[in-house]
Parts: sequence; C-alpha cells; structure tokens
Amino acid sequence: MREIKTTKYKGSILLRFAIFAFAAVFVFSLINQQIEISKKLDSLEVIQKEIKIQEIKNDDIRYSLENENDMEEYIEKIARKEYDYVKPGERVFVNVSPNS
Repeated sequence: MREIKTTKYKGSILLRFAIFAFAAVFVFSLINQQIEISKKLDSLEVIQKEIKIQEIKNDDIRYSLENENDMEEYIEKIARKEYDYVKPGERVFVNVSPNS
C-alpha cells in the first residue's frame, strides 16, 4: 500500500487580511451606529421634554381662555407684552437708565 501525503491548507495571507479587514469594518460600523443611536435617543428625550412643557403652556392658555372676559384680558396682555401695543391716549414711559 502506498502512503498518500496530505497537506493541510493554511490559506493565503491575503484571505486572512481580507477577513480581518471585513471584521474590523463591521465592528467599527456597529460601534458608530450605537453612538448615533445614543445621540438620537438623547435628542428625542430633550424634544419630548419640550413637548410636555409646550403642552402644559397650551393647557394653561386654554384654561385661561375659557370665558370671553379672560380671553380679552389675555389678548390685551399679549398685545402689550409682545407687540408693544398701547391703548389710545395712553402714555408709555421707558426707563433708559443703565441700572435697570
């Protein structure tokens, strides 16, 4: 009987490098995605808090506007505060001193 020599195929260095490079890119991509997910979750949490604050403000305004008299007062308050409106014949004094 004749002996047959078998040699174990070790694979090429290029194949090993390609597999290692693919694994490194995969791990880097996975880590990068996890970082992005974490940032997006933080952003989502901030936005959800802002939504809750705005809903509270909306409820407060809705509550204050339940009757017509309150609505007129609210409109007047906003007109004076945000748009600097005044009633006819009314004088507005502005403090220009640097200490205010």
